[in-house]
Amino acid sequence: MTAFSFAHPENFKYQSRTVGIVAFPGVESLDITGPFEVFNFANLGLGQHGIDCEPIYTIKLLGSSPGPVATMSGLQVVAEDIYGDSSAEYDTLLIPGGDISREVHNRELLDWIAAMAPKVRRIASVCTGAFLLAEAGLLDGRIATTHWHYSQQFAQCYPNIQVEADRIFIKHGHIFTSGGITSGIDLALAMLEEDWGRDLALYVARFLVVFLKRPGGQSQFSSYLSNEAFQRTDLRELQSWIVANLHTDLKVEAMAERLAMSPRNFARVFLNETGMTPAKFVETARIDQARHFLETTELSIESVADKTGFKDPERMRRTFLRQLGVNPQNYRQRFSRATSLH
Repeated sequence: MTAFSFAHPENFKYQSRTVGIVAFPGVESLDITGPFEVFNFANLGLGQHGIDCEPIYTIKLLGSSPGPVATMSGLQVVAEDIYGDSSAEYDTLLIPGGDISREVHNRELLDWIAAMAPKVRRIASVCTGAFLLAEAGLLDGRIATTHWHYSQQFAQCYPNIQVEADRIFIKHGHIFTSGGITSGIDLALAMLEEDWGRDLALYVARFLVVFLKRPGGQSQFSSYLSNEAFQRTDLRELQSWIVANLHTDLKVEAMAERLAMSPRNFARVFLNETGMTPAKFVETARIDQARHFLETTELSIESVADKTGFKDPERMRRTFLRQLGVNPQNYRQRFSRATSLH
């Protein structure tokens, strides 16, 4: 193992921290085990370097009752303690996601989360666990994220929350929210870095073979194009035509002319129907098509830019960086099926 060092006063006593992780039937197992292993490997690393012979992080799984809890995959985890005790003391409380259809109506759990929030140093959600924080009333007026697939539903259900769907995780005050499933690892590493600094967090990240800070956001993993017109069939037909003709002139004036509408009225109707401007839809469709070419073909970056209407590879690069947080070359390296077959 690679050595690391800490600048700390002589005879300094490090504070032990108790991390409570809620487990409920249908929980996503990786939402639990990812953060669990981050804190566990932090203990191992600190112990091997003689920082403290006792675990710095005590990790407890909390269920409605002690005993096995079946996760979404069928894997069972064992809750050693119960949630619901407002006198319990935790440094960090973590709420995972999964099948939360029952838990969003579980008043015992939600009331306990709300009661514990001001008592803990930090409280966090992984994936759809953000819905439970929202139902407990903890996210109103805050910035939050959740799994990209559920971000629109989340925003519609909780209009008082500023949802940033592309973020891997967000810290707002002492409340953390994180994106889809494996982002719980990113979240726990950020907490570890907050507690101990970059050296230990990097040490654990290397041992787990993950990024300390993952480049880009959730959008690079999502099915990006999902804004279809709700009511008007003519707009849905236009959207289909746009996707099939991305290499053509798709200025607002040209699209409005196809529907025999003024550009101003067309832009207003399109926004009302889809939730995005015509220009944004075109840009998003071009990104989606470019992603498809980068994943499934060996076309050059220049050819991809030309076929998708970006024309200029530099323009495509800037758009990828702005929307996905990665450039086209890096995106291809991560997701190309052609590359993975060699």
